[in-house]
Amino acid sequence: MSDNKNEEPIALFPRTETEVTSTRSMPNNIAAEQNYLGALLYDNQVFDKTSDLLRSEHFFDPLHGKIFESASKLIMRGQVANNVTLKAMITVDSNVYEINIDNYLGDLIDGIISISDAPDYAQIIHNNYLRRELIRISDAVIREAIQPDIDDSAFRQIEAAEQYLFNLAEKDSAEVGLRPFLSVLTETIKQAEIAANSDGHLSGLSTGLTGLNNLLGGMHKSDLIIIAGRPAMGKTALATNIAFHAATTTRTGEQPAPVAFFSLEMSAEQLGLRILSERSDLDSEKIRRGKLKTDEFNKLIDANREINMAPFFIDDTPALSISQLASRARRMKRTSGLGLIVVDYLQLLQAQIGIKPENRVQEISNITRSLKGLAKELDVPVLALSQLSRAVEQREDKRPNLADLRESGSIEQDSDVVMFVYREEYYLDKNEPQQKDNETNEKYNERYDNWTKKLENTSGLAEIIIAKQRHGPVGNVTVQFESRLTKFHDPISTDQLPNNF
Repeated sequence: MSDNKNEEPIALFPRTETEVTSTRSMPNNIAAEQNYLGALLYDNQVFDKTSDLLRSEHFFDPLHGKIFESASKLIMRGQVANNVTLKAMITVDSNVYEINIDNYLGDLIDGIISISDAPDYAQIIHNNYLRRELIRISDAVIREAIQPDIDDSAFRQIEAAEQYLFNLAEKDSAEVGLRPFLSVLTETIKQAEIAANSDGHLSGLSTGLTGLNNLLGGMHKSDLIIIAGRPAMGKTALATNIAFHAATTTRTGEQPAPVAFFSLEMSAEQLGLRILSERSDLDSEKIRRGKLKTDEFNKLIDANREINMAPFFIDDTPALSISQLASRARRMKRTSGLGLIVVDYLQLLQAQIGIKPENRVQEISNITRSLKGLAKELDVPVLALSQLSRAVEQREDKRPNLADLRESGSIEQDSDVVMFVYREEYYLDKNEPQQKDNETNEKYNERYDNWTKKLENTSGLAEIIIAKQRHGPVGNVTVQFESRLTKFHDPISTDQLPNNF
């Protein structure tokens, strides 16, 4: 069935000179619209088969859009939509449509050829809408290329064109616009149902850490999640653990999610070494130097075989701009799917191409705002790492807080979740007590014993501090950290230890 060649439209449909000209210039199929609406009003079950494909703005004729919108409202309320019930809902401007709406609705029903062909008519209507949008986008791209803004670079125009096309392919609209509350509630109920059916009761992607999952409920679509910490706290290790878990593990019943990992600090090979070490339980230094025994090398091969097909993609391009990152993420979403974006780390990103911030604070604000926008646009969580200011090192209590976020308060403002990685063991290990002048041996030994006990109690442990969560509680989660494997995992409880341990 052709998109533009179909049954003759109903004769009663008015045709002004303007409409005829418009019909010839823009793709449409009035007959398909009429036949679809006739089938819909004759049998409302047609709506269930085609509602995911059509919206009122997809119809070329505005009157047909009004009819579809009114019928949709009635059907979604559980009421019957036909020529009688719709008559009172549709008002027609007599200056534009010289018709009797009651007669027209009746003729739509009388003129249907086949109800079973309704999905085909819906597809034709949808395809013609997409073609009209392509013409509009193309016209805008050509106009901007011929008469560019003085501050708008060619690269920025390419990115804008790609974004328009991505939005059209994903959402069939350059702008989503206002959504009825009913559709919002429907999506909310779906998320609750997903959480109820999940083994881990998660509505978002699993982090692989039980305590963190319990506090966050998983990583939710459209969220910007910040992992912050001072150097050597394990930010990259935690992000890598979470990301690779999302790409491979179905422990909590979820499907593996394709992950885009933008590593601006480490090379792809260094990141791969960390993942292999974590998955094989082999020291990364031994792997790097090739100091492996036969059984260890076999473990490495087994781990490689287990994970090499994971939908985990690494981009280690240095000095990447937020515009380039967004463009590559859109392309991945379009070609191979996308479930999670990881950025290590946001202070190494450059501002949008064509944007020249006055200072570093404005630049970071632009980056965080863009990352949040990308999370919403692609409907995936974005996990971004951030450095902390040196003020942490000057305090006696080294636990970080929101005020320590480096260079911009917009990180806190734009994010949905902010969590800090803190390892007290690291700071204790660096500050072994030294005997002070005029300090007695007894006093020194007491201080040293206290230090030793603290070091033992914090050995191999880390805290993940949830300092902000837009849709949930804040709090701390204690996790195990194995530095030789750069691996975070749930703490081992005493009842899991072997006898006589």
